[in-house]
Amino acid sequence: MRVRDILEKTMEGRRLNFNEAVFLLEEADFLELGRAANLVCRQKHPDGVATFLIDRNINYTNICRNECRFCAFYRTAGDPEAYVLGQQEIKDKIAEAIELSGTQVMLQGGVNPDLKIDYYVEMLKEIKRRFDIRIHSFSPPEIVHMAESSGMTISETLEKLKEAGLDSLPGGGAEILVDEVRQRISPRKISSALWLKVMGEAHKIGLTTTATMMMGSVESVEDRVEHLERVRELQDETGGFISFIPWTFQPGNTALGGEPISSFEYLRMLALSRLYLDNFPNIQGSWVTQGKEVGQISLSFGANDLGSIMIEENVVRAAGVSHKMSIEEMVYLIKNAGKIPAQRDTEFNILRVYGNAD
Repeated sequence: MRVRDILEKTMEGRRLNFNEAVFLLEEADFLELGRAANLVCRQKHPDGVATFLIDRNINYTNICRNECRFCAFYRTAGDPEAYVLGQQEIKDKIAEAIELSGTQVMLQGGVNPDLKIDYYVEMLKEIKRRFDIRIHSFSPPEIVHMAESSGMTISETLEKLKEAGLDSLPGGGAEILVDEVRQRISPRKISSALWLKVMGEAHKIGLTTTATMMMGSVESVEDRVEHLERVRELQDETGGFISFIPWTFQPGNTALGGEPISSFEYLRMLALSRLYLDNFPNIQGSWVTQGKEVGQISLSFGANDLGSIMIEENVVRAAGVSHKMSIEEMVYLIKNAGKIPAQRDTEFNILRVYGNAD
């Protein structure tokens, strides 16, 4: 097995297998891997456009019964820092997001046993009554909680939320889709099969979703590739994933602890994601966890999107990592990466192009 032969295979549009992917992660030259991912990205996006979104993350509660060891954001019920946002607070945040040109709101929170389906349905209806904005919200663990607490199936729960105004689902709660890893970092969270089931059911009723990966906790290289394999298989079946977003575990203030992985390792995994996920149109670089400079470099390692400006972000910040980005900075970074900056909506429809790359 030779690295160059495998990389040429991907650039010819042929699918990588599991062993080839592991081999590339372990043996491929860093720049050679990035070059191959960049070429494949150009094949999928020959116009040279790199996109971004303006949205607001609203964490409606930080109370969570899962108590994941990698999370610095959650609080237990009764903690002096625990909270649940009221409907008016949520509406005020959305109104501010729209004033700042936001086109999407992402509502995510802890698995709070005191919140039932009515809380979520009323939240969605109120937002749609007041605002013209895309609701890209509720990760699979939240969906499963809503279903279980209301005695409904996952499909029934998704249908009810869609009817109330839900437009699409984020890929949170995936971490690593290998149950041995999940038992070590989040033993109370839903299984990998249940995460995939929620996404499959969402795709069946016309809700698109994203997929994510959190790398750098306790998983092996093989676990990371297994994660890619499982989302690729589901995408073959449904075609409902619109993008893949790998990001890195931030150990600060967490029970799991440890050291963050290097940006080199992150970029290797990002590049492999572009090569392995041949059925995913979009791969997102994570400037939120890696910083602006590495976010810019990600556009040469297979990413065609830099995600959101993020008017508000709380989960990564709770782990002691805080990067902020203005529209002007985002446009500058993309142009200086040799790409054409464009603002998009949730479904990757282009809303505004900012001119050719410098």
